[in-house]
Amino acid sequence: MANRILIVDDAAFMRMMIRDILTKNGFEVVGEAQDGAQAVEKFKELQPDLVTMDITMPEKDGIAALKEIKELDPNAKVIMCSAMGQQAMVIDAIQAGAKDFIVKPFQSDRVIEAINKTLGI
Repeated sequence: MANRILIVDDAAFMRMMIRDILTKNGFEVVGEAQDGAQAVEKFKELQPDLVTMDITMPEKDGIAALKEIKELDPNAKVIMCSAMGQQAMVIDAIQAGAKDFIVKPFQSDRVIEAINKTLGI
């Protein structure tokens, strides 16, 4: 069975880029969300194996959403996505329970490496 992944990013273009990388590599994208509040709802509804989460989003940022998801499921696997220069936020995210982070613009091999490592593939 393919690993089920939820993509969270406020930019439709970024969601599309990650979706393409994932589907080409045999992963199943079960849902997408465009902000942290949607991410938490979709996580509850879809129960994905892994979440890719943008850090900077309107409504609720990725770190707040990560903390809520970890409260719902302490074993949730979340990989944060950040633009260059957000190191402090990445550290906050790791401390909040993120398993890894990938930097935008996405490089296909780095995305797959982070996901495989997090899922233990």
